[in-house]
Amino acid sequence: MAPSMKIIFGLLTFVTVGMIIGALTQVAFIRKLEDSYDTESSTFRRLSGLESNGYIQLPRGLNIWNNDKEAKILRLGYIKPEVLSWSPRITLLHNFLSMEECDFLRAIALPRLKNSTVVDNKTGKSIKSGVRTSSGMFLSNEQRKNPMVQAIEKRISVYAQVPIENGELIHVLRYQKNQFYKPHFDYFSETYNLKRGGQRIATMLMYLTDDVEGGETIFPMASSGDCSCGGKIYQGLSVKPTKGNAVLFWSMGLNGQSDPNSVHGSCEVLSGEKWSATKWMRQAVHY
Repeated sequence: MAPSMKIIFGLLTFVTVGMIIGALTQVAFIRKLEDSYDTESSTFRRLSGLESNGYIQLPRGLNIWNNDKEAKILRLGYIKPEVLSWSPRITLLHNFLSMEECDFLRAIALPRLKNSTVVDNKTGKSIKSGVRTSSGMFLSNEQRKNPMVQAIEKRISVYAQVPIENGELIHVLRYQKNQFYKPHFDYFSETYNLKRGGQRIATMLMYLTDDVEGGETIFPMASSGDCSCGGKIYQGLSVKPTKGNAVLFWSMGLNGQSDPNSVHGSCEVLSGEKWSATKWMRQAVHY
């Protein structure tokens, strides 16, 4: 064989061997990453109790984010989002509030409860009406400075993806036996309230008590099926009030227009007391 051919053959052999070694090294590296990922995933599932349905159910008293302050505020590992409807947009957030937060909101609201009002479509002012028979109050700006309230408001902001400053003061409500709120819209149909932060775009409705019969939140336009509402069957979708859970729904559609399908109501309470806390969020900074 000529010297030049030997050199070419040697170079080809060297390049081929190098490519094989490089490929094997890459495969080994990828497998090492996969093994590491599998180990970490297994550890995470073991610690967090990840179920086959993809939801995180932490063992009682265990939260792998216990040393993370922000994670505590956001209740990571406890809140489970469940999409109920895309039109209107409704998400049920299981375990959104702790039991202590629920009890705290009820305690600070109780001394200041007054008969609930509705917004007059002509003037924009609050008036008494037979369509709403509950009692309620707005937290004050001073109460808003409480660390527990601040944590709740930050949580609402993160899950709704709306700045805290765009939110109205939290409104706490109590529904006693036979009380209700007939189906209505949260968005405004007059201009008086639009001057203070624009249109209401979303609502976070948080339930503060259990042991209530009736009192469901009904969305008549959310489903073509039947649902229970105050002991009766209606067309639509209803959410049972469960302490700690929250419902996030949008009064505006993806087109930026008010969504008439977001009409909703509070069904009649048959027994017990239903307590809830509402956070309305606006297009702009609310003042």
